[in-house]
Amino acid sequence: MSQDAPSQVEIERVAELREQVAYHLHCYHVLDAPEIADAEFDALFDELAALEQAHPTLQTDTSPTQRVGAPPLSQFEKVRHSRPMLSLDKATTREELELWMQRCRNRLGDGEITFTCEPKIDGVAVALIYEHGELTLAATRGDGNEGENILANVRTIGAIPLTLQNGGPGSVAVPAKIEVRGEIYIPLAHFTTFNAQALAKGDKPMVNPRNGAAGSLRQLDSKVTASRPLTMYCYSLGGTQGEWQPVTQDEVLSTFATWGLRTNPALEVVGDLDACLRYIDKLEARRDALGYEIDGVVIKVNDLAQQERLGSVTRKPRWAIAYKFAAQEATSVVEDVDFQVGRTGAITPVARLQPTFVGGVTVTNATLHNMDEIARLDLHVGDRVMIRRAGDVIPQIATVILSQRPADARAIELPQGCPSCGSAILRQGDEVVVRCSATRDYCPAQRKEGLKHFVSRLALDVDGLGDKLIDQLVDQGLVANAADLFTLTHEQLVALERMGAKSADNLLAALDTAKRTTLPRFIYALGIREVGEATAASLAIHFGDIEALCNADIDALEAVPDVGPIVGQSITEFFAQPEQLKLVTALQQAGVQWPNISVVPAAELPLTGQTWVLTGTLEALSRTVAKQRLTALGAKVAGSVSAKTTVVVAGPGAGSKLEKAQSLGIDVRSEADLMALLSQYADREET
Repeated sequence: MSQDAPSQVEIERVAELREQVAYHLHCYHVLDAPEIADAEFDALFDELAALEQAHPTLQTDTSPTQRVGAPPLSQFEKVRHSRPMLSLDKATTREELELWMQRCRNRLGDGEITFTCEPKIDGVAVALIYEHGELTLAATRGDGNEGENILANVRTIGAIPLTLQNGGPGSVAVPAKIEVRGEIYIPLAHFTTFNAQALAKGDKPMVNPRNGAAGSLRQLDSKVTASRPLTMYCYSLGGTQGEWQPVTQDEVLSTFATWGLRTNPALEVVGDLDACLRYIDKLEARRDALGYEIDGVVIKVNDLAQQERLGSVTRKPRWAIAYKFAAQEATSVVEDVDFQVGRTGAITPVARLQPTFVGGVTVTNATLHNMDEIARLDLHVGDRVMIRRAGDVIPQIATVILSQRPADARAIELPQGCPSCGSAILRQGDEVVVRCSATRDYCPAQRKEGLKHFVSRLALDVDGLGDKLIDQLVDQGLVANAADLFTLTHEQLVALERMGAKSADNLLAALDTAKRTTLPRFIYALGIREVGEATAASLAIHFGDIEALCNADIDALEAVPDVGPIVGQSITEFFAQPEQLKLVTALQQAGVQWPNISVVPAAELPLTGQTWVLTGTLEALSRTVAKQRLTALGAKVAGSVSAKTTVVVAGPGAGSKLEKAQSLGIDVRSEADLMALLSQYADREET
C-alpha cells in the first residue's frame, strides 16, 4: 500500500489522536488543568505527526500539528472589520464612573441595568472568524476599521481552538459564522522565562509583555510566533450568523466557554456603582497575583439590546468604559536632559533616566514638555525623581525628591541655539513652547520629522519608509524635501545600510502607489501647524483644490468649519513661505495627484438639512467612509434615531435603531439604496 493510501485503521487512529490532542491542549491552555504528563502528551502528538507525515492526504488545516507554523509571508493582507473595533472611554475616579453610569440610565430611561466587570488586560486586541466551527480568519485591530490578517500566526497559539466544539446536550450549537474578539497576551511567568532564555542564548529579550505579544503577532514567519508564549482571553462577540442571538454579555462569554474558547474567570456581573467599585478594589488588590499585566477594569452594560440602544460616539461605545488604575510609580535619577526638535520646530526637553523598571517596562527617558514644566518641577540634572507611567504608557516625572538632591546637581538651561541647526530659538506670544527660527529646508531635524509625518499612515501612507531610513536619506543628502522622495532611484536605495535589492524595489513601488492619494490626505501630509486629519478634510471639502487653499486669506479660511483665528493664521503663514509653495508644485510635478472635489455652496448641497443614521453592517464601504461621503453632500450623520432623523440606512444586523425608525415612520433604506444615491452625486464628491 502506498504512502498516500492510508488504511481504515490509520484513518480512525488519526481521528482519535486529533480528538485526544485537542482535548489535552484545551485542558492545558484553557482550563489550566492538565490531565496527563508532558511526556504522555508528546507521545500522542508525535504519533499523530508521524501518521500525517506518512500519509499527507490525512493532513488538514485544523489538525493540532499545524500549529507549528506555516511558510513565511512576504506581507500581511489587509482585512476590513465587519463592525469597527472600538476603543474605550476612560474613568479614573468614582465620580467619573458614576457619571458614566448615570448617562447610561438617562439614555435608556426606566428599566434595570446590570454591568459586567472584568480585568483590562494589557495585550493586543484581535478578531477571530469561525465558519462552520473552523477558524478561517484572524485580524488585528489596526485603525479600528481595517486590520491585518494574522491567521497563520494565530493558528500557532495553543489557547485558541482551530475548531469550535459543540457542548453537551441542551447547549448552544456553534453558529454557521461567528466573530470572536479578545486579547492576546503573554503571561508574566512565561515572559520572565522567555527573556532569561533569550539572554542566555545572546538573543534580544522582549521589552515588556505587551510589546512582546504585539511583535510576536507581526512576525512574517509564523514559526517565530509559535516559539513565543502567547495566550488569549476572549471578551466579546463581534457578530454572528445563525439562530443563536444572545441576550447578555455574560451569556456570550459563558457560551464561548462551552465551545472551547478561553474566557476570563474573573468576570462578574454587578448591579450598581458600589458593587462595581468593590470589584475594582478587589481586583486592584490582586493585581500583582493575577499572572498577567492589567491596567484597569472594563465595565460594560450587560444587556446587548441596551448596548445597541446606547450606540457609539467618535469610535467609542457609550455602553462600555475602562476604569484605569492609578499609574505605577518608581524612583530614578536624571542623568542628563536632551533637547529634541519636532517637524514644526518645537524644541522639547527629554530627561535621560537611569534605567528603571516600572509598570512592566524599563524606562530610560521621560518627556518634560517644555521649560515651564522644568521650572515647575525645579528639576536639575542629578536629581532623584518619582517617575510615573501616565496611563501605563507615557513615562512622566511626577515629582523631584528634593531631600536627596546631590551637591553637584546641575540646573537645566535652554540651549543658546537649535540643537540641530544652531539657529536662534524663539518663543511666540504666550506660547510655552520654544521653536527653532529656521525653516524646514534649513533645519535637518525639522526636515526629518516633516518627512516622517509626510509618509505616515494618515498622510501618504508609504509602506516600508521608516524613521531610520529617512534619517539615512537626509543625512546622505539624497532627500531635502518630500518631493525628492519620488526621485529616488534603485541604485541610490540599494547603497543604503540594510537595504537590499528587493527592499528597494518594494519601497519604489510603495512610493509610486502613494502618488495616487486624496486631497485631505495631501493637505494633512504637508504638516501645517494646527492642521490635523479632520481639519484637512474640512479644508479639502471647502476649497476643492490645493491652489484655492494656497491663495486663501484669513477671512476665507475662517469660513471653514473648525478653522478659527489661530488655525487660520498658521495656514496663511505656512503658504506665505515660498519654499512651501514650491514644494506643493514639485509634488504635483512628481506625479502626486488626487481626484477633483466639486465645490458647491453649503445651501446648494443635495442633502443639506437632512439627518442620516447608519446602523447594522455596511458591506460595500466602511461606516467612516459612508459618513464622510454623506457629510460631503451636506448631510448631518447622527449616532441615534430621533423624530428629527430624515433617513436610516440599515445593513445586516440592524437592531433597535431600525425598530425605532420603523415605529416613528422614518424613511429606511438599504446599503444598495445608499450606494445608488452616492453614485448619483459622484461628481460632487471626492471619489
